[in-house]
Amino acid sequence: MRRSTTSIPIRKMLSATVGATVLTGLLSIVAEPAFAKDTVKIGFIGPLTGGNSAIGLGGRNSADLAVRLRNADTAAKYNYDLVGLDDECKPNVAVQAATKMAADRDIIAAVTHYCSAAAIAAIDIYHKFGLPIVVWGAVLPDITYRNQYAEVHRVNGMMINQNETNTELVSKLGYKTFAVIHDTTDYGKGHNQYFSQALAGKGGKIVGTFGVTADQQDFTAELTQIKALNPEVIYFAGLTPLAVRIRAQMDKLGVRAVFDGTSGIVSDAYIQGLGPLAEGTLAFLEGAPNAKLPGGKFFMEKYAAQKYEGPPETYGAFAYAGMDLVLNTIEKVGPDRRKVIDDMAHVKDRDSIVGKITFDDHGQNTVAVVTRYVVQDGKFVEWDDSEYASGKRKLPGQK
Repeated sequence: MRRSTTSIPIRKMLSATVGATVLTGLLSIVAEPAFAKDTVKIGFIGPLTGGNSAIGLGGRNSADLAVRLRNADTAAKYNYDLVGLDDECKPNVAVQAATKMAADRDIIAAVTHYCSAAAIAAIDIYHKFGLPIVVWGAVLPDITYRNQYAEVHRVNGMMINQNETNTELVSKLGYKTFAVIHDTTDYGKGHNQYFSQALAGKGGKIVGTFGVTADQQDFTAELTQIKALNPEVIYFAGLTPLAVRIRAQMDKLGVRAVFDGTSGIVSDAYIQGLGPLAEGTLAFLEGAPNAKLPGGKFFMEKYAAQKYEGPPETYGAFAYAGMDLVLNTIEKVGPDRRKVIDDMAHVKDRDSIVGKITFDDHGQNTVAVVTRYVVQDGKFVEWDDSEYASGKRKLPGQK
């Protein structure tokens, strides 16, 4: 039998081919990661358009920052995709946004709502669909305390604490007579209730109370009556767009009372809208200023590095803290709504940039600090650091 002269080359070719295939496979194993991370969807809802959009966009950016930092962490178990929806600070739109988000079973948890009127309208939806949420800015107590929904949590404080601090300061300054202007949403009515209760215990007198709609433009009737009542202070319970219109019309009608607001006006937009007329405005906000938060320096540096178009605004740190808590929980228990809810029922002394987070049996975090602010030279300045507190400047009628 004649040996084929091609047998040796073929054997060599087969050996070379197999060797190359094995080498290519080995190289591909080395080049590719050992596994690809699953992508988990999480949500954000806030006022991304309209008069309160500056606050909403600052909150959205802050939540987005938490997601970006987590996705950059090689130790994270999952890759996160943030889904943002606009509630326009309107109850009906909030219900639509909440329903859309909660019905998407791929969204495991969400950080939701700056506006109390939007939040209180939406919480039943989250309960119905079993979507765990962390409120990042809305302050109406009923959001957490009207029901005992396991799905609903809140990292920021409530209007009760704000109004206790508010009435303590204005009483200490010697003011005795007050007129109240509140918007007719749950937010405005709630602040009116808690301010009135707190003031009654400190000897103050409310000479008139006026409810106005959030989209009202002309306040001549209300302010004319208030001017005749001659209060020392006008307490305003509403949000920035309404506050700007009222404060500007106070000036035109010669109403010289102190303008005393809630956390709803603590924003750059308030000062930008009024210019010098904002000077001397009082306002109160739960939590410390960003620079004094436990993680404030870290937060501001990381936020600046992302080059977002606008600042985080007053509740941005809470939006970041809420989202970071959500991500930590998913990393711990996995992308499962029920497991996230169960774990959040046991949140106690969790570290965050705003301080320790502990949820009570209604999902409410305790925020002990309420900061007092006054507008001085175009900025919201802490009262204790202001020239009004030192006596160098005086508010209208200040004793």
